[in-house]
Amino acid sequence: MARDTGRNDRRSQIAYLAARLMAEDGIEDYAHAKRKAARQAGLPETRELPANEEIDEALRAYRQIYHPEEHRDRLHTLRATAVRAMRELARFNPYLTGSVLNGNAGKYADINLQLFTDNEKAVELYLIDRGIPYRTAQARLYSGEETRTVPVYTVSDHGTDIELTVLSTLDLRASLRASPDGKSIERAKLQVVEQLLAEA
Repeated sequence: MARDTGRNDRRSQIAYLAARLMAEDGIEDYAHAKRKAARQAGLPETRELPANEEIDEALRAYRQIYHPEEHRDRLHTLRATAVRAMRELARFNPYLTGSVLNGNAGKYADINLQLFTDNEKAVELYLIDRGIPYRTAQARLYSGEETRTVPVYTVSDHGTDIELTVLSTLDLRASLRASPDGKSIERAKLQVVEQLLAEA
């Protein structure tokens, strides 16, 4: 029993340190934050690392204690930017995902949108036609046992990057994950994000 308590204490310590790194240093990658936190705590990086959900909980608590107003204002600004982008991209059925949706967006958070269309090239053509500068990349997503590689276009709105992950309309019915054993990616359509913004 004592051994389990010690393990839980170490997990909690790493979760707190990782949350502090994400809040103060703007680290967005959970795995990187966990590894760095484990090194800071002088603990091995395997077995006892907390789950992302544990870090999310620690991050919410940390921001509530140390940066409640600053975080609330930043989140409101990011969600307002997301709403503006989603309205602009309405023809592609946009959904908000990531830290701006779940409320844990850090100092340097990107806005993550999933776009659903029957013609993935239509998104790039839309950006080109409107003279919107963009960068291209790819993302790997998981659906059931299937691994998917999908295009990502990154645009900027007054210094905030907006990542546009382009998916098929059929993917609206799919449960997508960012890692093979991860949870399904939470997503919200425009009306939900507008409601979040109004409630804030």
